[in-house]
Amino acid sequence: MTRLLKSREALLVGVIVALLALIASRFPAFIQPGNLVDVLTDTSPLIILALGQAVVILTRCIDLSVASNLALTGMVCAMLNVAFPGLPIPVILVVALALGAVLGAFNGILVWKLSIPPIVVTLGTLTIYRGIIFVISDGQWVNAHEMSAAFTGFPRTDILGLPVLAWIAILTTVALLVMVARTPLGRAFYAVGGNPNAAVYTGLNVGRTQFWAFVLSGTLSGLCGYLWVARYSVAYVDIARGFELEVVAACVIGGIAIAGGAGTIMGAVLGALFLGIIKNALPVVGISPFWQLAISGAAIVIAVAFNARAGRRQGRIILKRAEQEAQA
Repeated sequence: MTRLLKSREALLVGVIVALLALIASRFPAFIQPGNLVDVLTDTSPLIILALGQAVVILTRCIDLSVASNLALTGMVCAMLNVAFPGLPIPVILVVALALGAVLGAFNGILVWKLSIPPIVVTLGTLTIYRGIIFVISDGQWVNAHEMSAAFTGFPRTDILGLPVLAWIAILTTVALLVMVARTPLGRAFYAVGGNPNAAVYTGLNVGRTQFWAFVLSGTLSGLCGYLWVARYSVAYVDIARGFELEVVAACVIGGIAIAGGAGTIMGAVLGALFLGIIKNALPVVGISPFWQLAISGAAIVIAVAFNARAGRRQGRIILKRAEQEAQA
């Protein structure tokens, strides 16, 4: 019980409940079921991207190109829908997933085979992907009236009271929880991030494991590309610009250690929900949404400091135990 109370997940749940209670004390309508469903739906893209980013960070890497991947894939899907309005939604979803995976694999190959630092690779591809959007679209927007009803309606379709977009976020969370906990690849993410040198001696290929983390992150970014463009019914060069900061913030707030090897998938989801509630609450309490970036940046700094302090405390405990064992 004590361990549960000290966990980052329990702390975040408590903070989220307290935050909702604080907002509800002034604006009771905010916690109405219908509004909470809207908050979950608005936060779903952030949850999906945070899941992919969490896996990458677990392997001691970072993917700053997720928002650009989203934008490029979304533009391709929108242009595909304009050119072929009758194309079935499952085909568009496959295209989005495949293109996102290819863009993620490109990042992974550069990190794995050329040993380029992940932050450098993804800063480069962040710009490259935005440039490709401009080239293929000639800087033009794809607007709602050009998209088919089926294309824009899919994420909004209600199933058991929740939009498809929210269900996709929930199912993706469940899938990642199972993968990380029950598969060799999931355990490899933690092993590689925790101690790359030891991972090599156990037979793990560090570069290949990081490559698959980038592929997974890219695939989820591609999925979000279609969902984002379809939900907001617009595609353009600067879509989701700067969103990668919120994604990293969600992971760090959720307890994913920037140094790799520590954190949980559920923590990343809770971090995303925390930011989603703040983002939706800002206009309600009369604060400009532009403060969202400042809040996300401050949250990253505070969470990293908290994680570093916890890591030092754990290190002192381990050293103290070792000293006691040596004296015994």
